[in-house]
This record gives sequence, C-alpha cells and structure tokens, in this order.
Amino acid sequence: MKLSSRRTGTGCFLHIQEPLLLLWLLLVLPGTGRATELLYRVREESPAGTYIGNLATDLRLNRSEPGVTYNLASAAGSGRFVDLNRETGELRTSAAVLDREELCPDPGTGSLAEPCWLLLDVLLLPPRLFRLLKLRLRVEDVNDQAPRFPASSLGLSVPENAEPGSRYPLEPAAEDPEPGLNGMLRYRLQGTGPAAYSGAFSLVQEDGAVPGKPAPFLVLETPLDRESRDRYVMELVAEDRGSPSLSGTATVTVSVSDVNDHCPEFPQSELRLSVFSNISVGSTVTRLQAQDPDLGYNARVVYSYGERVPGSSSRLFRLDPVSGTIRLAAPIQEDSAHFHRLTVLATGTGCAPVALTVSLNIIPVGVTGPPVLSPRYIALQADGVLYLKESEPPRTPLAFFTVTGDREPVRCYLHGGEAAAAFRLSRYQDLPSEYLLETGQPLDYELQQRYQVTVVAENADGLASRVLLQIQLIDENDNAPVFTSPSVQLLVEENNLPNCHLARLKATDADSGEMGNITYILSPGVPPVFSVDPLSGTLSVSTSLDREEHNRYRLTIRAIDGGTPSLESTATVIITVLDVNDNSPRFINKDFNFFVPEDYPSFSEIGVIGVMDPDAGTNGWVALSILNGSEHFVIDTGKGNLMASVPLDREQQSSYILWIQATDGGEPALSAVAKVTVLLIDVNDNPPLVLFPQSNLSFLLVLPSTVPGSSITEVYAVDKDTGMNAVIAYSIIGHRGPRPETFVIDAGTGNITLHEALVKNDYGLYRLLVKVSDHGYPEPLHSTVIVNLFVNETLSNESYIESLLRKDPGIRIEESLPETRTDPFQTKLDVFPCETVLIALSALCFGLFALAFVLVCYISFRRKKHRRKAYGVAEVEIPLKKTFSPMKMKPKSLNDLDL
Repeated sequence: MKLSSRRTGTGCFLHIQEPLLLLWLLLVLPGTGRATELLYRVREESPAGTYIGNLATDLRLNRSEPGVTYNLASAAGSGRFVDLNRETGELRTSAAVLDREELCPDPGTGSLAEPCWLLLDVLLLPPRLFRLLKLRLRVEDVNDQAPRFPASSLGLSVPENAEPGSRYPLEPAAEDPEPGLNGMLRYRLQGTGPAAYSGAFSLVQEDGAVPGKPAPFLVLETPLDRESRDRYVMELVAEDRGSPSLSGTATVTVSVSDVNDHCPEFPQSELRLSVFSNISVGSTVTRLQAQDPDLGYNARVVYSYGERVPGSSSRLFRLDPVSGTIRLAAPIQEDSAHFHRLTVLATGTGCAPVALTVSLNIIPVGVTGPPVLSPRYIALQADGVLYLKESEPPRTPLAFFTVTGDREPVRCYLHGGEAAAAFRLSRYQDLPSEYLLETGQPLDYELQQRYQVTVVAENADGLASRVLLQIQLIDENDNAPVFTSPSVQLLVEENNLPNCHLARLKATDADSGEMGNITYILSPGVPPVFSVDPLSGTLSVSTSLDREEHNRYRLTIRAIDGGTPSLESTATVIITVLDVNDNSPRFINKDFNFFVPEDYPSFSEIGVIGVMDPDAGTNGWVALSILNGSEHFVIDTGKGNLMASVPLDREQQSSYILWIQATDGGEPALSAVAKVTVLLIDVNDNPPLVLFPQSNLSFLLVLPSTVPGSSITEVYAVDKDTGMNAVIAYSIIGHRGPRPETFVIDAGTGNITLHEALVKNDYGLYRLLVKVSDHGYPEPLHSTVIVNLFVNETLSNESYIESLLRKDPGIRIEESLPETRTDPFQTKLDVFPCETVLIALSALCFGLFALAFVLVCYISFRRKKHRRKAYGVAEVEIPLKKTFSPMKMKPKSLNDLDL
C-alpha cells in the first residue's frame, strides 16, 4: 500500500553497495542528482509474494518506454525482505519472514513506540532516465506474541494477622515485546474453582515506569486464619490490548504464615490421681499435655509448678518442663504427707501461663485406699498413646482393666466429656474385676484425630484411681477425591493458539499425607490433542481447534489419590468450539454454464448457483449478488436461482458472462466469485430477408440469343438465425409468362438459369414468384419475391413495362401449404415391418401418379400455348428499335410486393 511520495535534495544518503557504481552515476549523470521518496505500508509476517506496490504506477511512468529497469541497491540486511521486479517495478515481500520485533526492538516506550521503517534504495535505469528512488516501508505490527511471565508460578507469603487492605506486589510481572496496543497489558485474577481464593484477595494495577506496562498488586480483602486455611491458589492472567487479544498466565500461590495468635490450653482444669506409697522412684505418675494450634516455635509449651506448690511436693514429684510428665523423684516416706496439691503452669511463647490443678493422693501400702487400676493394652501402644485405625468398627477392644481394692463395691467408669462418648467401658463376661474398653461408635479421622479419656475406678469410700489414655486415630484412605465442579462447560473459539490453557480443575481429598495427594489424568478415548497436568489439573490443548471438523468435545478427567488401594472420582468437561468466520463461501463449481432458449420467459429459473459455507450462524449465511450484467439478470440471494429480468434476443447478443459474488455474514465478511456463462439457444423467430432483387417491380432484359443453362440472375436472401434455422432454400412457386417453365432456380444458391432455348414465341414478360424458406424447427419461416424477366432483343419502351409490372400479376401459387417439420435432430426413421411390400406399393403408386401428371401437363401446355400467342399480340407491342442496358434492374421497395 502506497502512502505518499516526495522529492529530496542532493544531500540525501544513498544505500548503495557498490561505491564505484555510485561514483560512475554521479560523473555520467551530473544533472540527475534528485531523489524521489516513496512511502509504503507492509504488515509483519506477511506471506511471501504479498503485493506492496508498483513503482512504475506510483511514479506515473510511461510503461511503453523501452529498456527501463528498477534495480534494488539497498544493503543485504534490508533487501532480503522484499523482491523487486526489474522490468515492471512491482514490489512484493520475499520468502524471508519480516519480524518487526527483530527489525525494530521496542525501546520500552509502550504506546509511544516509534514507527518501524525499512529503508530501501532503488536505481531507475538506463542512464538517460536515471533516478534514485528512496523507499520507506513502514512495518506494521501484528499481535503475534502473547504476554509471558518469566516464571510460571509466583509464591507469596502473607502473615495471618495481616490487615485487610494490605498490598503485595506480584513480581516478576509479565512481558510483551510488541509495541503500541499489542504490547499494553492489563491483569486479572482467575480462580480455579469456587474455593480458589474465595474473595479473600483482589487485584489492582498501578502505572509502571513504562506506559502500558502496569504493576500488579494483590490486595487482602478479608482477615486470614492459618488454622482454618493455610494456602490460596489462583491464576494471574495478563492480557494485551491487541485484536484479537492474547494472554498469558502464571500460578500465584499465597502461603499464610503463622503468627502466635493462640495460647496453650489444658483440656480440663483439675486432675485427681492416686498412687501407692510403694511406687518405685522414676515411675510416671501422669503426663500432662496442653494444646496449642500454632506451629513451630509459636506452639512451644513450657511446663512449671506454680509458686504456691510446696518445695517438699515439687522435690518429691518432678515435672519435666518440655513433655509435661510428672515422675516420682524420691521414695515416699511413711511420715510424708498423704495428699499433695500441685499447680502446673503451661506457658506458651508470648502467652500468659494457664494452670492445671493436680490433686495427688498417696495411698499407704496395707492401708485401705482407692481401688487399683491395672491396664493391659490390646491396641498398639507407644509412649502412653494408643493408636487405632479409623476404619475399625464399633466395639473394637482397646484395653483390659483389672480393678483390685479392699472395699467393695467398686464403680468403674469413663471420664472425659464428649470424647468419652465415643468409647464404652463395660464388664468383661460378668467378671467383677475385669473391664473392657472398646469403641462405642464409628470413628472418623477427618472429624477428630485425637481423643483423651480417663478411666476412673472409685470405691464406696469415695477413693478413686485414674488412668489417663491418649487415643490417636490412624488415617486410612477412606475418602475419594471430590471435584469442586463435577461438570464443567467450556466455550473455546476455534483457531485458538496451540498449547493454550483451557481450565484448571480442582479436586480435594480429606485424607492426610500421601493419601490426600491427587493426580489428574484423562480417561481413555480422549483425543490426544488434549492433556492435563497431573499435579495442577490444568487442562490444555496442543493444537488449534477447528469447529468445522469437530464442534463439541466431551472429556472425562480422573482424580486419583495416593492411597493403597487408590480411590478416584471423575469430572466431565464439555468443550463447545465457537465458530469464527474462517471459511469463505465455496461454489460447488468453478464455472457455471447454462443453455437457455432465446424466447425463455422473463423471471423464469435459468439455473441454480450452488454455494456453501461450512461456518455456522451468521458466519455461514451467504448472500449472492451479480457484479456485472444486473440490467439483464437477477438472482435470488437465498436460493441461488438465476433469472432473466428482460426478454433475451440471441440476434442482439448470443451469450452473457456474469460474475457472481457470494458474501457471508461474518465480521469481517468473506467472499468468493464464480464465473457464470449464459448461452442463448437460437429459436426460429426470423424469416429470411431478401436482399436481391430489392423490389417486385424491378426487371431484367433477357436476350433471345441467351444460351440454355446460362445464369440469368439470382435471388439473394439472409437469415439472422443460426444453424438449420438459417439454412435457406429457394423455389419458384408461381409462374406467369409465354412459357414460364423456361426459367428454373437453384434451390440452394437461388441462381436463376435459362432452361430451354428461346424462340420467337417466347418473347415477352415473365414473372416468377420465388419463395425463400428456412429450415427452422418446428415450423419453417419464409418470404416471397417476384422476379421479372423481359425476353426481347432490345428494351424500347421502359415505361410500358413498368405499367405492366404495376398491374396485378395474378400469379397462381402452384405448391401446397408447408407442413410442420419433424424434429430436425431425428435421424432414425421407424421402418414398417413389411418393408418389401410397402416399397412395391409405393413404386406402383408413384408410377401411376407420374403418368397422370404427364398427361395433365401436356394438356395444360397446349392450352397455355394458345393463350400465350394472344397475350403476346395484346401486350408485347413494344418498339424494339431502342437500345437499353441488357442487365438493368430497377430497384423497388420490398413493400411493393402485391401477392
């Protein structure tokens, strides 16, 4: 595309490879130091052979000037992108790909990027026409590069006590090397499911150092709680402002960091215990555990005695500050106190201590004391903790307890509030001192992982002993992955970029550890162009989709956990490929040919122009129009019916060439053109036109000495029709004169000749009625003309002959009326079965008819001979002394025919 042209002075710089050539041109052509500048546009990545402009046309040069050549004199770096025709001056793109970003790297000015120019120098030769042409090709950018993040994932750590409204930069930002709108970016967040980021974050973007390159910031919208949720995953989408817009994505993972917002807590405020006085030194009296949901250092708990705990008690019962275990540190003496009240403080990082009162009753040996509980563990036990699989059914035994004591009755029961409700303690087979601890209901690791219950044995005196049990459930793979959306509907435009992300499917698994790790795979039968990331669940397509090949895909994605055996669930993804107007209308034939009789009625169907468009909706709606010849033809744009709007006449125009354009309803619209030829078939609608003789009143002198067989004159006629409709036959259908059969006519040429020698009695005026007929179908057309011949030595009285010609000739037509012709294309006649008999009968009839015809002709001839003598005496009394031109014919109008 040419922009403009201008001339520059002699000081312009020439990009010429050969300095000697430039020096020679300046020496030989001192008066041609002018340069003409031409500006053109070309889009980057244009296919090889794309038309740019024509130098000869733009310079308005005389194309007939011989020897003019256009020579590209630019450096190889610029010239390799274009091809210049030396003879015609036509400029086109070459096979080398023209990449604007490579040719003119963006300096980072965003929308203010300077135009990218490709400079070329062309020499116009020969020397007598020398001119230096400066070509400036503006390379226009095409949005062919999507924004790209330097890293595919961005990590961000946000403390759980961050204030709403806090902003966090998302770096590194996306990059797009293209200039202008194609390189201007905007950001948005995209969740991978309803619980992706749950509205906890929003995105804002601020102007960066480079216009059009904003900096994205993540804004906290709601307070965070690490103990409720410690991670958020979302996708950051960067879109450019090109048309169509391209985008790139990066996964943003926000980890909620722990703060010390929880303090330790004891599950109960008081604990009552009994020990025998003969307990060995180092034995564990009890193990206290305060719970803190924080992590790491924030969950560190230090145990200590309160200030009011007597020194004798703290020395006798030692408290481990880390584990919270109370052990006997020294032997219990007989004079030692039998009751100790220990206040245990649990202190967390930055927290006030929380207190637990341990009431410890020492039972002297041999003295009636509380019952003794002796546990025997059935379940797996380690460090005072019982481990139980969550899948164990109700009434699964955990431990036996044997109760011994001096006072009866003894009551044994569970203490532990709601935690104890999940277990039951009952006598074993009605034995008075044996108790069985077992599960009372199904347990679920996902609902509660740890239980703390106390088995209490109490006698009639109110003395009791207790055993604290820690029960830890072992997680099992009893939960299949669950998709946040089991059915996903996706709308994807066809011609998408290869390897683009379609969606990210998210499944969760309530199990812990490896059993909760999910792997995503596609079910068998899914087209190989689709793939899913096994870790993130991102669904991608490796190639561009074509709606015309396949407009709907149904995929099944499986989420499999890491348990043994593994559990899985499926999600259905239905992908609907949206139509893009990427198909031009296509005619069913490259050329259409229709044969139509010339008398075909107006607005009747001549033919149907078949066209199709595989696109859908308005993109596939096709409208037909006639680019030329619309004054004679119309077309039904919906059905494609071609019709003539006016009567057609083959004699005026025998064929029509129409160019039919099919345009679809897309935006932008695509079109195609087909050639339609309408050929008119001749109809016998024109009778023969007699050109000679020109009048029924013209005549010709025939000398008596004319030799028989000589050509006297001819009848010449033409027919505007064609074929058999224009084949003319001549015949004499009426005579008048002394001996009319004296003259005969050639049926094919119309040549009239003398049949017999003329005698004295043959002198006079002969009037021949000639019929000129075509061979048209179904009925031939004809015209007639009178040929007047005057037999005499001289032409002495022309006015007398003219008076005779003006009289009614009274010529009797001697032939029967013409019959309708049969089909001229019929070449084979039906043969009568009795062919021999038919031929014999026909010959006999023909002989009889010929004999009768000869007799009639003889009688008629004798009668006419007598009349001719009288006629010659009455009418042919013309002085024969004058001389006339022997072949003179007086022209008369065809309208003077008196038949």
